[in-house]
Amino acid sequence: MRSRAVDLLRVASVHVQLRLLSSASYTHHPRIGSSSSPSLSIWRRRKEMGKEGLMVVKELKRLEHQPLQFERLMKNHVSRLLKSDLVAVLTELQRQNLVSLSMKVYNVVRKESWYRPDMFFYRDMLMMLARNKKVDDITIAWNDLKKEGVVFDQHTFGDLIRSFLDSGLPKVAMMVYDEMRCSSDPPRSLSYRVILKGLIPYPDLREKVKDDFLELFPDMLVYDPPDDIFDDERSSVDSEDDT
Repeated sequence: MRSRAVDLLRVASVHVQLRLLSSASYTHHPRIGSSSSPSLSIWRRRKEMGKEGLMVVKELKRLEHQPLQFERLMKNHVSRLLKSDLVAVLTELQRQNLVSLSMKVYNVVRKESWYRPDMFFYRDMLMMLARNKKVDDITIAWNDLKKEGVVFDQHTFGDLIRSFLDSGLPKVAMMVYDEMRCSSDPPRSLSYRVILKGLIPYPDLREKVKDDFLELFPDMLVYDPPDDIFDDERSSVDSEDDT
């Protein structure tokens, strides 16, 4: 009987140790890829807006041209939103191409204690501004990200430059292209191909980027569209400028 009791005590002791080890392991080693992982940008997660966020978007639109009430709303409601709601509100304003409201909420976000410079935050903002051809606001956002030390990878650079080109902003696109060329991130052929396709309406600029591409990737080929495509695309750009 005494031997049996000793064995039971030993088994119980082992169970306690295993539970302690399991608890310690869970505490100090969170699962990789979980929503709490610091490597997952909040700007890449799915943004679901709560009722308060929906109300704020509605009120921002309603009071946009009523300065006193608008400022009261920004102070008493927008600045007090939970992080998830504030992120979702900005995303929704960007989706609706509400530039002025997006810029105001953008400035609120950057003042939050939880805010950290993030290339996806700026990517989404710059693409929305590109869609709406807001060059002055693009300049403001670009200066902000430079001050904060935000660095884009080559894939994001390519997407941004293509967005500016598709929106008829070749000067802005080439400014960003120059930044891409100076980036420490290794060049990627796919990013250049994305840019080259967007440059079809701008053959002179395309030749410059094509030369850079062939210098970086001498073993690769570049598809050159027929000359009449250049003419058609150039005519399309000219007609857009006329309107």
